[in-house]
Amino acid sequence: MTTLLALFRRPEGGAAALDAFEHAYAQTHLPLIAATPGLRSMRSDRVVEGLGAATDLVLITAMTFDDRATLDAGLASEEMRVAGRNLRQIAPGLSTLLVLEDASELVPVDWR
Repeated sequence: MTTLLALFRRPEGGAAALDAFEHAYAQTHLPLIAATPGLRSMRSDRVVEGLGAATDLVLITAMTFDDRATLDAGLASEEMRVAGRNLRQIAPGLSTLLVLEDASELVPVDWR
């Protein structure tokens, strides 16, 4: 599995700006992402606190694809290009995108 992880920082303007961002993200951006070819699953979580340090992160979305080739094809799609333009409109300069590859071999087999 390959994951595209989107981290969003708090917009300037207080609670009203955050509410406006979340509304636009849910109503316009996520439906565009949902149409991306090869997308297997998507999950969004609010950041409620940073442990041991302050954080300006407010939202994280994980988008899962079968493998890197499928992610790359999705990123090159017209659907993702449209979503990228939308993101630059609703969250200019607020996002960091990371590509994650499965590293389950690092987790001890008997961790539970």
